[in-house]
Amino acid sequence: MKFFLDSAMTDEIKHALEMWDIDGVTTNPRHVQVSGKPFMTVIMEIADIFAGTDKPISVEVNPHLDDWREMVAEGKKLAALSPNFVIKLPAREAGFKAVYELAAADIKSNLTLVFSAAQALQAMRMGAAYVSPFIGWKESNGEEIIHFIDEVTTIRNNFGFDTEIIVAAARNARQITNAAVSGADIVTAGMPVFQDSFDHPYTDVGLGKFQDFWDDTPYE
Repeated sequence: MKFFLDSAMTDEIKHALEMWDIDGVTTNPRHVQVSGKPFMTVIMEIADIFAGTDKPISVEVNPHLDDWREMVAEGKKLAALSPNFVIKLPAREAGFKAVYELAAADIKSNLTLVFSAAQALQAMRMGAAYVSPFIGWKESNGEEIIHFIDEVTTIRNNFGFDTEIIVAAARNARQITNAAVSGADIVTAGMPVFQDSFDHPYTDVGLGKFQDFWDDTPYE
């Protein structure tokens, strides 16, 4: 399974790349706003970090666009800026059409804000390189998520679609594990979520005991 960092903070991205060999980055308008930098500035800084690699960077079109032609035009503009850029589009009718047109132009897209298996299916049919079913928001609103991811991966595998599944908005280690068990290709989460998932209190307890044993044992 691949790990994508859900962030537009360049210091976080550099750390994740150095320490975890992160496989890619997903951004959205909130992440860009939190970075405190203009949209074009921050996405080009991220592109520079990943220059010379094949690691994808999901960059979202203006969310106010509701005409597929305008989505495609902006997607082509963004894709021309970096070979790493993947165009994020919303799971709406115009977004699905834009995915199809961008795929015809050999431009990769990531269909985002997917909250049903039917939306994911349409994204795959239209040629999305990635589809992003959101789980954190669904679970926060009392919706079941494990079967949701199972359905998306089963549909993809049943019909041999090339689309990679990004389980998005993961909020804890259990959700990351569930995504892996369900056969998703990628999970994307914020830096604190990944850091928490790499830790466990019993690891700290055990390490403390081993340190005590080490200190009480002659080295030579």
